[in-house]
Amino acid sequence: MMFKKDNLTVHVSPTRQALGRHAAALVAQYLQVLTAAKSEVNVIFAAAPSQNEFLAALVADPEIQWHKINAFHMDEYIGLPADAPQGFGNFLRTRIFEQVPFASVHYLGDNIDAYTQLLELHKPDVVCMGIGENTHIAFNDPPADFLDTALVKKVTLDHACRQQQVNDGCFASIEQVPTHAITLTIPALMQAGAIFCMVPGPTKRQAVYHTLTEPVSETYPSTILRTHANAVLFVDEQSYQPI
Repeated sequence: MMFKKDNLTVHVSPTRQALGRHAAALVAQYLQVLTAAKSEVNVIFAAAPSQNEFLAALVADPEIQWHKINAFHMDEYIGLPADAPQGFGNFLRTRIFEQVPFASVHYLGDNIDAYTQLLELHKPDVVCMGIGENTHIAFNDPPADFLDTALVKKVTLDHACRQQQVNDGCFASIEQVPTHAITLTIPALMQAGAIFCMVPGPTKRQAVYHTLTEPVSETYPSTILRTHANAVLFVDEQSYQPI
């Protein structure tokens, strides 16, 4: 099933596996168009279990011209050991960044100014992302700042955001989840030419419902996707409830 809510196109798949395959096929098709037209394409990737099926299907696509694509890392915890499996950079490294021959890969480190300059130099063409249980996008928890003047910033993670990391099985308890992170801001994400948002599973059901039914506001950060000219939301039968 496919429908639109304001500007946002919504695809409903029967399972998270089907969602991942469908999203990867549409993203691959879009990347093929971009790489045929441009010498350089810039893509921002999110790290989360919700992206597993999508990333696995994407890296398996033989038609994508990865050598024309620069990859960027969306957000990262502060304070984890460099080799921590929960690190978002490590997640992306194993699932996509070292699986395909990108033109370049850029990890989000502690130097916010340097990463900001990279994003200014390489304007994002595509964002591949998810939505948090509290409707955060990247690590922009509610109330988010839709008019943030920064592209990258340090944030304090709220309780619901940290609890999600436990719910996802990434940490054994909330005490183990870092309290701070570095994230791309909402304006940084929204400047991309296209946004593809993969949100499977029952724990995201309320967040998807809020995304599609609440007024667009900073109280529900993901509602901003409904204002983007080219955003697509992929959900499955566990994350979607009819509106």
